[in-house]
Amino acid sequence: MLRESGQLALPFAKPAVTETALEPISVRIADAIRLTGIRRSKLYELIASGDLETVKIGRCTLVPVASLHALIERARQGLL
Repeated sequence: MLRESGQLALPFAKPAVTETALEPISVRIADAIRLTGIRRSKLYELIASGDLETVKIGRCTLVPVASLHALIERARQGLL
């Protein structure tokens, strides 16, 4: 089998697929702890004070990744 470019095309070769890494829109509490390096009790303090947004879906508590980014940015600016 020849391609239009003149190269030999192998019948079992798959075309190159480029995968893009998808960033999650939310993470569970354990993942938020691991991503930020903040200890669990401090993370719950930030949630209680309103400094960190959470979303409840059933029994699952999720932290929006955008809220984690905003938290870190506020900390970098000395606003926490």
